[in-house]
Amino acid sequence: MFSMGLTLRLADFAFAAGARRLVVAGILAHMLLLPLLGLAVGRMFGLEHELALAVFIIAICPTGTTSNALTFVGGGNVALAVVLTAISSLITVFTIPLLLSWAVPHFMQGAGKLAELSMLDTIAKLVRITVLPIALGMIARSRWPAFSISLAVRLKPTSFIVLVAMLGFSFVVSFDMVVRNAIAVGPAMFVLNVLALAGGLVIGRLLKASARDRMTLAIEVGVQNATLALFLTATVLGSLELSVSQNVYGIAMLANAAILIRLFRARIASEKNTGEAAFA
Repeated sequence: MFSMGLTLRLADFAFAAGARRLVVAGILAHMLLLPLLGLAVGRMFGLEHELALAVFIIAICPTGTTSNALTFVGGGNVALAVVLTAISSLITVFTIPLLLSWAVPHFMQGAGKLAELSMLDTIAKLVRITVLPIALGMIARSRWPAFSISLAVRLKPTSFIVLVAMLGFSFVVSFDMVVRNAIAVGPAMFVLNVLALAGGLVIGRLLKASARDRMTLAIEVGVQNATLALFLTATVLGSLELSVSQNVYGIAMLANAAILIRLFRARIASEKNTGEAAFA
């Protein structure tokens, strides 16, 4: 979050006005489409209690900075990716506690008890790990622009490294639990991610966006903040089982995003060449 803040200025949010349709569509996909997909996939696979809740939790999380790195690697619209990540991270500070306050009793009814959920405490925790570091990064960018840009370049792979390290650590310390969860909830997590990526592509197609923007929307809708999901399940809800389930989604989203980037690389290059030829 801090490294993303280093790349942002208040003026950058003017991009949201210039690409209003793409930004609004991406945010609506997070706020409406993904939670509905989470509910639908849980029901489709007949998941109950903690497993169904695990699927829903990853669906209500914002996109993560890993999506920005993947968009950059794939030649997508990085400005759009960063703005969508920032806005969704800020909005979900308030939507996640609200949705969790409904989801926990709904999914866990008669299946044991998770930690008590305090909406205000959850909002405060989310502010500390999203809003505050983004704000600090933006302040640093405004006061020391040259240093901030240099630091942002060095920190660019950080979120990806943290995510991969988190996945690897979970395998080392709880291999049996990871395997059990992969078998129990892995197919549902995989389908959820495929549907989320497809949803982003369909939205881009309906808006008649370029291949570059369609791929960016797909990544922004389909690559969630798995680290935040792990934080929510491990510290806010106090469930190791739920936390491990989020790692299963993390593996699926990285694999599927890599395939998507490979599929779109030639299309994006073709569009770029066509545009350069027209300009010449």
